[in-house]
Amino acid sequence: MSMAPNTGVLLVNLGTPDAPTPKAVRAFLGEFLHDHRVVDMTRWLWCPILHGVILPVRSPKVAKLYQSVWMDDGSPLMVHSVRQVKALQERLNVPVELGMTYGNPSLRHGMSSLLEQGVEKVIVLPLYPQYSGTTSAAVFDGLAKACKSLSTIPSIDFIRDYYQHPLYIKALAQKVRAHWDKHGQDYLLCSYHGIPKRYADNGDVYPQHCEHTTRLLAQELGLNDSQIGMSYQSIFGREEWLQPYTAKTLEALPTQGTKRINVMTPAFSVDCLETLEEIAVECRDIFIEAGGDSYQYIECLNDSELHIDMMVDLVNTSL
Repeated sequence: MSMAPNTGVLLVNLGTPDAPTPKAVRAFLGEFLHDHRVVDMTRWLWCPILHGVILPVRSPKVAKLYQSVWMDDGSPLMVHSVRQVKALQERLNVPVELGMTYGNPSLRHGMSSLLEQGVEKVIVLPLYPQYSGTTSAAVFDGLAKACKSLSTIPSIDFIRDYYQHPLYIKALAQKVRAHWDKHGQDYLLCSYHGIPKRYADNGDVYPQHCEHTTRLLAQELGLNDSQIGMSYQSIFGREEWLQPYTAKTLEALPTQGTKRINVMTPAFSVDCLETLEEIAVECRDIFIEAGGDSYQYIECLNDSELHIDMMVDLVNTSL
């Protein structure tokens, strides 16, 4: 299907520091953690904690973690995102720009770049398969803020989620099968980024979307409940988050007789710090120390052909 004239696409992801340094990480985390969608505490209470304790303490530690995964061309999230933009633009033959909710290139920069190319309609594709107020809605908020400073606002189509899209499920299954062809089939754990349980209790549909994705993937791979499971990672703060927690699950599996596992992260569209360091390294150590024998991480969809096929279909469908 050919695209309508004067149409462009804005691919959106969370964002990344400009450099693996404490200063750059502090600036990025400051913007990210100041978003009320991410942390909904009262500002007068949260801001002193954020700027007085969290950022000074965490920024140097997180910078070291970024240094361990940084690529020649930059942050993994940025490198893979740029490749996605290039691949999608080649397939659609229309302007495609990248915008990050936090950091650079900003959502405003992405929108302005499209307008400068004569675009009158923008299809916004946040690369979050499962909707959450902490991610997809934060993009929507950021988009509205970005448009406030634009003299001309384009027509906008916002793709909210794609957690059950057939090509998304097939792309995930293809990654798993390719891994199994090389290394053999083991128990599959799907680890999703967590959110506070309170958010879900207040109506965020994220956990239902994650569960639905896992069920569809199990069906596509022909797996039963003893062969696949799901959990939530990247827990932050003291309140209860969605469970089961990935770390606790990895500690328990070997004691339950599962000593060989594969772990994938369906909520992440590209490899980044949370997948390459937290899941591939930290979680492996947890599992092995708990008595596991084999732990292997299955990479994200990144710019794989089926993943780009899915993006093309989403964009064309929105037309």
